Amino acid sequence: MTDLPIVPVVLSGGAGSRLWPASRSRTPKQLLPLVDERTMFLTTIQRTDPLPTARAPLVVCNDDQRLGIRRELAKLDHSDAVLILEPIGRNTAPAAAAAALHLTADGSDPILFVMPADHVIRNEDAFVAAVAVASDLADKGYLLTFGIEPTGPETGYGYIRFGDRLAEGVRSVEEFREKPDATTAEAYLASGRYLWNSGMFMFRASRFLTELEEYAPEVLAAVRLAVAGADYDDAIVRLDDAAFAASPSISIDYAVMEHTASAAVVPIHTGWSDVGSWAALWDLGQHDALGNVVMGDVEIVDVQNSYVRSSGRLVAAIGLDGVVIVDTPDATLVARRDRSQDVKTIVDRLRAQGRAEVETDGSEERAWGSFVSVGETTGSHVRRLEVNPGGSLPVLKLEHQSTHWIVTKGAARIFVDEGLTEAPAGSSVGVPPGVECRLENGSTTEALKLVEVTVDIGIEDAPGREG
Repeated sequence: MTDLPIVPVVLSGGAGSRLWPASRSRTPKQLLPLVDERTMFLTTIQRTDPLPTARAPLVVCNDDQRLGIRRELAKLDHSDAVLILEPIGRNTAPAAAAAALHLTADGSDPILFVMPADHVIRNEDAFVAAVAVASDLADKGYLLTFGIEPTGPETGYGYIRFGDRLAEGVRSVEEFREKPDATTAEAYLASGRYLWNSGMFMFRASRFLTELEEYAPEVLAAVRLAVAGADYDDAIVRLDDAAFAASPSISIDYAVMEHTASAAVVPIHTGWSDVGSWAALWDLGQHDALGNVVMGDVEIVDVQNSYVRSSGRLVAAIGLDGVVIVDTPDATLVARRDRSQDVKTIVDRLRAQGRAEVETDGSEERAWGSFVSVGETTGSHVRRLEVNPGGSLPVLKLEHQSTHWIVTKGAARIFVDEGLTEAPAGSSVGVPPGVECRLENGSTTEALKLVEVTVDIGIEDAPGREG
């Protein structure tokens, strides 16, 4: 394995719409614990820990995901990680270009290990070994991709036709192929010369920029301006909006890998999945005797080969075969398992209608903690709040609404017109309209949980609260 530093570049810009209603734009699949108790983002970062020359990760994402990603990085003590915030999604080539330009700005030239934040890899020892092999070739100037040894004639993946052996465990790339139909996929599998395209890449930062200049100069020019005009704040890089938006939206495959003469592929068999649908999660799950994967508060009778998931309330199913049922606080999906790729059609319709369920399930993250909207009727709004240890909400003053806080766990400190009220669990505090108040967690070690009820005093068009 090379001695050069390897920087994991984690691409976390996707919304995971095929895993709706669990995955939403503001809390996409990579920030959810879909396979085990860890989020997929966290497992992606942990996957790089065994690499002896790995440096702090660099994450490319959008501002909606920033707080969730910072939270996950804190769990791994990665306060040194850099986040590059995209103002708009422009696919993987501009994202990787922004990472490469940022990392070479000080004159260094690390190896970039570019990978999506939402993939599953079961055999992590084989994965680490493949990365070690790829790093040696990347050090020599090759641009590596990782090809998954096919386990069947899959039509949902792109394919790579590999050529001659370049080194132990490494092949040349002869051609990239788009997602095939079933007959073509069968032929690919029978030939023994094709791999699934994993969407993971490894190359020297300078080599990628050189190839991008050759084959997609308009991308590099736009991203250079976006990085040059970026705002920097506490390991956060906010790319210039207009410059980044001017870049073509194009993948690394199309922009560089299909054109370069230095492409190589490392075939791996690691139990990989891009978790692109609920059917994929059914494949990955622990099956009962009838082939079901059941998660949460679920009761089933005469159900087989199905995926049934509840995030809270009881879900009951009878007499079903090969279905997906996913229940969340504000939406429920029911589909045939073999049609689960079509969930995106529903999401597209909801987006066209302006439905909030595309963006969020009613929960929001803030710098101080998080909240979940429980219910809203004419004149009132109920939220559940969780305030981080030592956290404090912004000063609040509602002219036409009263606010009531009921503490369910922890101890709140509530300042009302300069007066302080200590509110332990089980107590409540009301604040009348027009009075300035502030809520904070009185503990520096435990989260504060409470219910907030905001009541309109009856004046029409009264403003709602923010933050």
